[in-house]
Amino acid sequence: MLSFMPGLGDVVVDTFDGDTPKSDRAHLRDQGRVLFTNPDMLHLNILPQEDKWRTFLKNLKFVVVDELHVYNGLFGSHVAFIMRRLRRICTAVGNRRVKFISCSATVANPEEHMKTIFGVDTVKLTDFDGSPSGRKEFLCWNTPFKDPKDPSSGRGDSMAESAKLFCQLILRGIRVIAFCRIRKQCEILITAVRHEAARLERPDLAACVMGYRGGYAPQDRRKIEKEMFEGKLMGIIATNALELGVDIGSLDAVVTVGFPYTIANLRQQSGRAGRRNKDSLSVLVGDCFATDQYYMDNPDEIFTKPNCALQVDLQNMLVLEGHIQCAAFEMPIRPNEDAIYFGKQLQGIAEERMVKDSSGFYHCNERFRPQPSRCVAIRDTEDGHFAVVDVSNGNSLVLEEVEPSRAFFTIYEGGIFLHQGYTYIVKEFSPSQKVAKVVRVNVDWTTQQRDYTDIDPIETEAIRQIPNSLSRAFYGAIKVRQVVFGFFKVDKRRRILDAVQVDNPPIEIFSKGMWLDVPKSALEILNSRRLNVAGAIHAAEHAILSLMPQFVISMPEDVRTECKVAIKEFAEKETSRKRPARLTFYDAKGGAGGSGISTKAFEFIDVLLARACDRVRACHCTEGCVECVCSERCKEQNVVMSKAGSEVILRCLLGQEHEIDIDALPWGPDDERMPAGIETVVLAEEVGPIKGRRIEMVKVKREEEEEM
Repeated sequence: MLSFMPGLGDVVVDTFDGDTPKSDRAHLRDQGRVLFTNPDMLHLNILPQEDKWRTFLKNLKFVVVDELHVYNGLFGSHVAFIMRRLRRICTAVGNRRVKFISCSATVANPEEHMKTIFGVDTVKLTDFDGSPSGRKEFLCWNTPFKDPKDPSSGRGDSMAESAKLFCQLILRGIRVIAFCRIRKQCEILITAVRHEAARLERPDLAACVMGYRGGYAPQDRRKIEKEMFEGKLMGIIATNALELGVDIGSLDAVVTVGFPYTIANLRQQSGRAGRRNKDSLSVLVGDCFATDQYYMDNPDEIFTKPNCALQVDLQNMLVLEGHIQCAAFEMPIRPNEDAIYFGKQLQGIAEERMVKDSSGFYHCNERFRPQPSRCVAIRDTEDGHFAVVDVSNGNSLVLEEVEPSRAFFTIYEGGIFLHQGYTYIVKEFSPSQKVAKVVRVNVDWTTQQRDYTDIDPIETEAIRQIPNSLSRAFYGAIKVRQVVFGFFKVDKRRRILDAVQVDNPPIEIFSKGMWLDVPKSALEILNSRRLNVAGAIHAAEHAILSLMPQFVISMPEDVRTECKVAIKEFAEKETSRKRPARLTFYDAKGGAGGSGISTKAFEFIDVLLARACDRVRACHCTEGCVECVCSERCKEQNVVMSKAGSEVILRCLLGQEHEIDIDALPWGPDDERMPAGIETVVLAEEVGPIKGRRIEMVKVKREEEEEM
């Protein structure tokens, strides 16, 4: 575009990110006029080297941030402080003219959020959409029952149904993108599309479809983007990696396979088609899960339910201190002047945790040196990826790289690895060398890992008494232990052909969190009515998690819990792996020190319990829904769920056992339509502190505080 404008043909416009060659960076820094970068490069490279970037920052006029809704929750907090560090440096070099521009189609509170992210007082909102757009048809397509005449037969294969839709759209000359929730579903759908194309005897159809997701090499992703943009591909199957930003040209239709966690995600995906004044189609394919069926039954909510207001916590002490230490490394801190960027807590943090010189300036603490920005992770990124190498026919081609947290769940000797819908069998896996060697095979079965995750507290650091109850809430260190102990060979009809054992080392990560031990009285009531205890715990955890954003600024995935797995809870054979009757919540980010979000939730645990109980009791559904105990983000699809049991647990934790009408409770699997299984839950034993360490006892006095 600039090449057609007089005098601007030689303006240097380029990308400056982690893939930019080192040899090009100095030239872009010195000559670049328009740079496309990201918060990570600003945090790790540009601001820490402000002396090298001083000329660029002194002349910086506009900072344009696309997709403002992405900067939410914990990540939003990090970006907000990065922007404050940028403004601080620009001001120091004499540049007070920087303007911030941002846009989003799914922000409920755009002005407030803009002010929070950039730390500015005045925002001008443009909320009239003048972009060209055509007519959009939205279709809710429910996967048919296995037996059309028998609803009790259950829903059929949503992947096969989506593949049929996808292929029929392409055959009619419609350029389409399909969104899947996770990577594995993406590969399964590509395979299903190839099978459907073969059934239709249209091999040319499969040739114009490709997958796009995280894990693919950058060069492969750029190639896919280019081919889609140029029209060489008619269809692309992706995860939410393509919800944002990447321009792949004009699309006519979107197929969303299963409800994508939030209404905002669905609207972002739907908006991928119909740009540039063209009519478009958006299809939501309903899966068998509770959340999907809720929106199939209530399609109006897709259009009437408001987007969630975005929230960013600028008081999170772990995030705040990290960025103050980074700012001090970039330029010494003077609390009186810099409080406008970092708030009133700056003075205390500077005095307690920073190094003061003779001139009154504060410098970065030694524990953050030599590179403070490397000590402050703004995303949940991982190092040390595992390479998956195709050694078929003497080749040695890296197919993709897998994060350490995913590796043992997707790579195991004898297992099937899917890439672009093609099947590869893992011949050799070396965890020490972080390499898996695979060979292309043509088989009509795949593999499904057999694993479990135990989330257990290992040290109590603080205890909070629940008012009017004998129960207590605990806070401390949490260990998350993930074990893959084997896999099933599964055919196209999901029938198990074989069960294979593997000997993979466990994956252990540590965090901070809070927990509540289920009272013995609750277990006695649940057992007396044959209610599934694991389902009751799972439902109670979801009810509490769903209310956390009312008290703590967070996103749904910032705090997690132990979701119960149907294959274990509904088993008919006795298991040696008994789990303690406990509601556990832990910080999903921040490493062993946590993110600080569960700490804040712990302060309000009594109110959280009361409101969760009220919500469950007031909901008119019978077996649980997204309004009470089902979660749109449940990794186990809300299968193991007892709404009635959750209310029993919540009431007992609040000391309201006497208010429970036991005779009115459902009678186990007969009324709840959930298999009883073998009991997998036992009474929890209290977790103590490390020997010699004192526990902080916190007494709640909410009524007195409210009166004051």
